[in-house]
Amino acid sequence: MRNWYRATIGGLPGLYWYLWSGMLINRVGGFVALVFSLYLTSDRHLTLSIAGLVGGVYGIGGIAGVLLGGVLADRWGRRPTLLLAHFGAVVALTGLALAEPIWLIAALAALLGLMHSMPGPAFVAAIVDVTPATDRSRAFNLQFWAFNLGMAVASVLAGSLAEVSFTLLFAVDASATLVTAVLILWKIPETRPATRTATASAKPSGGLHTALTDRAYMLFVALSLLLAILSMQTSTILPLSITADGLRPSVYGSVVAYAALLIVVGQLFVPRLIDRWRKGTALAVANVFLGLGFAAVSLADGVTGYLAAATIWTVGSMIAAPPNAAVIAELSPEALRGRYQSVFYLTFPAASFIAPAAGGASLQYLGDWHWIICGALGLLAAAGHLLIQPARERRVAKQLEAERFAVPVAG
Repeated sequence: MRNWYRATIGGLPGLYWYLWSGMLINRVGGFVALVFSLYLTSDRHLTLSIAGLVGGVYGIGGIAGVLLGGVLADRWGRRPTLLLAHFGAVVALTGLALAEPIWLIAALAALLGLMHSMPGPAFVAAIVDVTPATDRSRAFNLQFWAFNLGMAVASVLAGSLAEVSFTLLFAVDASATLVTAVLILWKIPETRPATRTATASAKPSGGLHTALTDRAYMLFVALSLLLAILSMQTSTILPLSITADGLRPSVYGSVVAYAALLIVVGQLFVPRLIDRWRKGTALAVANVFLGLGFAAVSLADGVTGYLAAATIWTVGSMIAAPPNAAVIAELSPEALRGRYQSVFYLTFPAASFIAPAAGGASLQYLGDWHWIICGALGLLAAAGHLLIQPARERRVAKQLEAERFAVPVAG
């Protein structure tokens, strides 16, 4: 146990744990988004179509927030970006609890989506800033574990509070967000690097276009989009498949809860499993498991079959988390970490659109072959990671060599 503790948790900087705690508190309290559509229809008595439009506005705000959060994290700094996002979310949540006109609810939903998405790039950039490169894989592993633990707790709280009072639900969410903001204000200083190398200072700082035109990075982002589309099947197409097999909706809840429990129990043992693997190899293995897990859904027609499939794809999700984040950190220039993170984070809203839009039609017209296609996409992504791995490793090695011989100057 002592060896496991040292390999998994021990030795990480104290500042990392404040960041980790802030993310966990924020995720535990961040349950409004989980029941927002229910709030709009049952408490505000909006029609399904209007509620869908308001929910879409929240998503649009999220896309803008991801990009804005990355830019501000690099220009203003990680700390002010995190504070703006969390205090802004408190204002939006309070306003939503009191708002009556539909236009105001929609405007506040857009603001909430913006503020909910802004912290992601800044949080991850700050983790990269304070964590040595050799420890980043397990730091991101613990981040992924905290995210899933917080999501599991939030799901339980959301259902319970929604049955009591939506006003109370907004109040608790705003309180948790405020606690996170106070923790950042109290314990987390600015982490953005204050020095640059002579080599770096001679080059333009760049912007979002730098990340978008970075061929090696965008190839990795494209493969990450395939992984995100596969992962999004669990919340978009899987419930349709389960009900089509004549199973009750509660079966879907059980499958999702089982997958979350697997992550909470098993994620902390992943670093020792993949520690000696090359990052591209680990991502290839992860995509194979994801592909096989979703392909196995085509054979499932009962609870046992779906739980078996969930076991396989969840193993893939657990393996993918640490190397995925570590590769992004490796490929991101120091001065543009926030922007590079924001470009990567765009894969999630993109996948949340592609997965249901394409998956719904695919399931309707192809039936179980939809899941076979998902399996093929997983194998395609695995092959892609193996193909781009050598070139990416050469680039990272060249960057490290340049940094070793660069002369630090005041920035």
